[in-house]
Amino acid sequence: MAEKRVTQIASHLFPKGMLAGQVAIITGSGQGIGAEATQLFAREGAKVVVQDIDSAKANAVTKAINDAGGQAISVPGDMLNAQYIDELVKKAAEFGGGKIHIIVNNAGFTWDGVIHKVWAVLQKPTSKLMTDKQWETIIALHNTAPFKLVRAAAPYFRVKDGEPRNIINISSTSGVNGNAGQANYGVAKAGVTGFSKVIAKEWGPSFGVRANTVAFGHILTRLTAAKEEGAFVTTPDGNKVALGIPKAQKEAAGSNTHADIPLRRPGTATEAASAILAVASPLFSYVNGQTIMVTGGRNM
Repeated sequence: MAEKRVTQIASHLFPKGMLAGQVAIITGSGQGIGAEATQLFAREGAKVVVQDIDSAKANAVTKAINDAGGQAISVPGDMLNAQYIDELVKKAAEFGGGKIHIIVNNAGFTWDGVIHKVWAVLQKPTSKLMTDKQWETIIALHNTAPFKLVRAAAPYFRVKDGEPRNIINISSTSGVNGNAGQANYGVAKAGVTGFSKVIAKEWGPSFGVRANTVAFGHILTRLTAAKEEGAFVTTPDGNKVALGIPKAQKEAAGSNTHADIPLRRPGTATEAASAILAVASPLFSYVNGQTIMVTGGRNM
């Protein structure tokens, strides 16, 4: 009921949509939270640029938006490719008639490993040691790629045309509170929080650009599904990275799985995407440089 009421209020205040006329790049939007965000943004009047390394998924999301009466283009590619990032910005600006208003740095995945092996009695490692490749890939995807995208799009944000501009970097409780086995992911997700604050301080005073971080807790996506379901990501050099949480680990938690979440449940991808929309909307026009925790109350 509360969500419906908020929607009714927003429709009354912004009859053409809260993001009417704005152009938004949402990375990693071929599925999961990113895909849900594209749908919500489009319904609120935004022209959405769907970015994903999987062209089939990006194209499917784009088609769904356009078929529903929204406006979207698909620009699939690898966010670890600097030339592709320049092309992404160019096509987004062309789609937007020379303007870009919103960037959501959402693309990413986890590739876990411990800092140091712990050896059991039988002299077998109890967990996998994090490699240089794991470290470098996650830092590159979650820190370097967003930096390069924002830097490439700077000419479209450092403007004084009276229109809103904002950048939303997606983080995690792993970046706020840490998480065993995720040194790379934890450092990367902590890094985007600092990145948001720097953008807010550099581009806020003269250009009114807002930059915030949305940090998610347990959201139902392929990253939190059972690893046995077989979801994986293929890195540019051919490594297949299995995603999810081992079923045995989930079962070990038993009925206490969500005991540390006051709402006693994980969030949905739609709920996560709704938080991103809220931060991008005029309803958050005076929120800048902040980390918005979307966790159901976890770690408060």
